[in-house]
Amino acid sequence: MASHVDEQIAARIAAARLKRERRRQQRAEMDEARRYGLNARHAAKLRRGGRRV
Repeated sequence: MASHVDEQIAARIAAARLKRERRRQQRAEMDEARRYGLNARHAAKLRRGGRRV
């Protein structure tokens, strides 16, 4: 039988794991949005036809 302390520790570990997974998912979503935004920005520049140095 697990003690109260063991249960608390297990709960904290589970919470930390969930928090880490959420952050990882958020980072993946932001990376995808950033990639999409950069591609859209590049395409817009090409459509304008301006070449800047």
